[in-house]
Parts: sequence; structure tokens; C-alpha cells
Amino acid sequence: MIELVFLLEELSARVMLEGVLPRLSIELPPVRYIVFDGKNDLERNVTKRIRGYRNPDAKFIVARDQDSEPDCIALKRGLAEMCAQAGRSDAIIRIFCCELESFYLADLRAVEAGLGFPGLAKRQGERKFRQPDFLRSPSRELKALTKGLYQKVGGSRAIGHHLDIGNVRSASFGALISGIRRACAANDQP
Repeated sequence: MIELVFLLEELSARVMLEGVLPRLSIELPPVRYIVFDGKNDLERNVTKRIRGYRNPDAKFIVARDQDSEPDCIALKRGLAEMCAQAGRSDAIIRIFCCELESFYLADLRAVEAGLGFPGLAKRQGERKFRQPDFLRSPSRELKALTKGLYQKVGGSRAIGHHLDIGNVRSASFGALISGIRRACAANDQP
């Protein structure tokens, strides 16, 4: 049975995806989330978890924050090598530049709606919110912007249901969505 398996750095990514996936307007196979305890735990165990996964028809998407890693391409290549060692060179790797919160700063309307914090959407035109993938600490920026209201898991759960799937202000969000679509499209082929 085909299923979509996400291997994620942290719980906040899972709860965001739970809000986004049902709104993709595609037929989703069953979805499973494997959530790690941070990026180090993910990198230590991703090969073992994929290798030990019993469903040969599973489609894997591995996702983590770039954080302070200077070379996004090398980071992605390293994760791809880990997946290949597990026999799954077809795994889709997605790096959130620079953090998951970049997705939220790219869609302040969703933050406003999810957190009930009025006035944020009108700030979307400000320079730093036009391409938030380049911010050094999007999570700190989001906490400051919401005066401490944003919390990683609860905020991700609330905001994920409102994210604009077609938002282009975060290239890494667009790459995540296209990767999910690609994995699901592969399910349609005989």
C-alpha cells in the first residue's frame, strides 16, 4: 500500500503539515509522520528508520531547518546520501530556509488569522517580510512580531490551517509543496 512518510526534525513541522495537507487539492495516500527530537536526532537515525520501514511502497520526504548551516546544498546532499544508504535514493529532501517560521513570515495574513493577532497582514509589504527565507532567525522575528504570542507547536498548529498554499514569498515553502505534489503524482502512475 502506498503511503507518504514524513521524517521531520520536530513536532511543529508535523502540526503545520496537518493543517496544510488537506488543502492541497490532490488525492493524498495515507500519511505517516516520524518526528525526531531535533536535527541531530534526525541525522543520527534517518538511515536506520528508512531502512527499517516495512512498506516498500512508501514515499519518503525528509525535512529539516537549515538553521545556521552555511551551505544548504551540502546539507541537502548529506541527507540524500543518508537516504541512499538506506536504499531510498528516491526520497525527497526539503530544507526549510532558514527555519519553518519563514513560511509564516511569508504569509502574515495566516499568522493574523491563526493567532488572532490583528494588523499583521498589512505589514507583509515590509522589506524583511517579502522574502523571509533570508532572515537569520525567523522564529525570533515571529515571536517579537507577535509580542511573544507565537509558540512553536501551538502556533504552527493554528497557523498551518491558514497558510496560502500558493504563497511564493518563501521559496522553501514552495519547494516543500512541490515535493509533496511530486510524491503524490508518482502514486498515480501504474
